[in-house]
Amino acid sequence: MQYAVGIDIGGTKTAIGLIDSNGQVLAKTALPTGSEPSHMVDEIAAAVNKLIGDAGFSASSLKGIGIGAPGPLDTKKGIIAEPPNLREWWGFPIVDSMKRYFSVPITFENDATAAALAERWVGAGRETDHFVFITVSTGIGAGIFSHGKLLTGATGNAGDIGHIVIDPSVGTCPCGQKGCLEFIASGTAIARMASELVGREISSKEAFDLAFSGENAEVKELIDRVFRYIGVGCVTMINTLDPELVIIGGGVSQVGAPLFDAVTDYIQKHALNPSGRRTRVVPAALSQDAGLIGAAALIHIDYK
Repeated sequence: MQYAVGIDIGGTKTAIGLIDSNGQVLAKTALPTGSEPSHMVDEIAAAVNKLIGDAGFSASSLKGIGIGAPGPLDTKKGIIAEPPNLREWWGFPIVDSMKRYFSVPITFENDATAAALAERWVGAGRETDHFVFITVSTGIGAGIFSHGKLLTGATGNAGDIGHIVIDPSVGTCPCGQKGCLEFIASGTAIARMASELVGREISSKEAFDLAFSGENAEVKELIDRVFRYIGVGCVTMINTLDPELVIIGGGVSQVGAPLFDAVTDYIQKHALNPSGRRTRVVPAALSQDAGLIGAAALIHIDYK
């Protein structure tokens, strides 16, 4: 049996797993994402070797290593370019650094792109050749499947929808534009805006609890507005790409029906094409393992 290593580098943690050719996670671990990338690669390599050793697999069965990381990045050069939540990693040559430890093929893509590939392989996108996967978490990003192929763009940054401008009146995004989707509808944004309303620091989960319990009408209004913003983002993708399906994942998607009902309602009212108004919106199937499985899928699947 051949297996691949999947590495999902996030803003706060890095997940590492062994995934077989059927998309099954055989073993996994996680490390805090450090601020010194060279040292972090040393730790990742040690964790990979320990996983392989503990699982009793032979090194010869390792097909390759797939890496997913937040963008902007440059997949042609194997460089993590300028992700807002990983400033210490800017310009870091992740692929060449991993090659110091491993001689197998190493593939590198945007984390949302990798997660979309996972959903296509063993998740909610198995039955369609045209879908958009949107992750709404710390940030917002998308992976795009069209005509049975993953669209990655010239440098691997296709689908960076978190920086579509939605409402310039709400303030300046860290990227410099005003009113980006990520700045007004991500989990980070929800926590920031709800904290301002209640006068103390709260999480996005606490914001949802306040909204849906009826305890705070202002927070409820905020959450309703956020769901509309996400609907606007989805309609923009539907009008641009004409998918059959929109898959939403990430931490914010765990709120469930209130989000999906609101987004579906917005799409039915505002998508331009009548067929677009019928676009299905479904939750991601792979939850927390999507990044891991997607990173490994970069090795297991011919995706371009």
